Amino acid sequence: MSVEDRKARAAERRPRRVDRRRGGGPGRTSWSRGRVLASVAVLLAGLLAFPGVVPNTVGNLGSLLETFLPWGGLAVPVLMVLALLRRSATAMVSLVLPAAVWAALFGERLPPADQGAAHDLTVLQHNVSDENPDPGGTARALAQAGADLIALEELTPDALPVYEAVLAPGHPYHAVVGTVGLWSRHPLADSRPVDIKPAEVGGDWSRGLRSTVRTPSGDIAVYVAHLPSVRIRLPDGFGSGWRDESAAALGAAIAAERLDRIVLLGDLNSTLDDRGLAPVTSRMTPAEEGFGFSWPAAFPIARIDHVMTRAATPVTTWTLPATGSDHLPVAAHIKL
Repeated sequence: MSVEDRKARAAERRPRRVDRRRGGGPGRTSWSRGRVLASVAVLLAGLLAFPGVVPNTVGNLGSLLETFLPWGGLAVPVLMVLALLRRSATAMVSLVLPAAVWAALFGERLPPADQGAAHDLTVLQHNVSDENPDPGGTARALAQAGADLIALEELTPDALPVYEAVLAPGHPYHAVVGTVGLWSRHPLADSRPVDIKPAEVGGDWSRGLRSTVRTPSGDIAVYVAHLPSVRIRLPDGFGSGWRDESAAALGAAIAAERLDRIVLLGDLNSTLDDRGLAPVTSRMTPAEEGFGFSWPAAFPIARIDHVMTRAATPVTTWTLPATGSDHLPVAAHIKL
């Protein structure tokens, strides 16, 4: 036997090495792969269930996460695709956790609103935009919506007479303070400004209104508010300081209200999940049926226009078709 033959036979008897780095051989099953993806899935479930653990100390990241919290569910199908590519049973099973958390938090919002529910009052809230190219068309659409109360924000001196003229036939009572207004089928009384102006905001800034509406079911206090906008800027992050300060002032005004029944209508530049709105949401019952994304009108991604109540029940809520504004109108039925 030649030297070459002996070397060949020795090589055949020598055990083959397994390249574990490529996922082959013993120990690399579908259950042992994808542990990083599984960890990401568990982290996602934790953030969905407990967004409050993310602090606002750096760039208000907590509020930013809460603002777009429902969209966190989109990470589940992305992780599912990655788990399939990785052929990881562990990652696939772990996705049950964030999917279940999302369903528990937002699943009830999937069915369409039941607009036929019994109610005593229909209200409509709309930021009409100070750059609206067709205030007349917007006013006509709102007038035809069948609401008892219509609250508007971003009213301009030029557009205000248009809204007054179009809405007057069906809503003969109205009050306007600064850039916000309320139109009603029922008499109004004790209409006055509500000071929600942040301390650092200068100039003529008046975006809060309170009025007593004398309905057939009794008096209710109606608040119309437009909280400051938020911005995402580098390096500051999610700039919500003025909005949060204004929300605290609005919450204090609501807490001091003497009438039991309150309806709040407004562009609050915040979602129900955002901790910045807690001074208001902790005192009110929001109309939250459906997702109700109202901004931006072209492709709504956040519910920042709200209807809330105290000592009354919002039984359903829905968005209306787009007008000339960058917001969608939001309507709700209320049981008094």
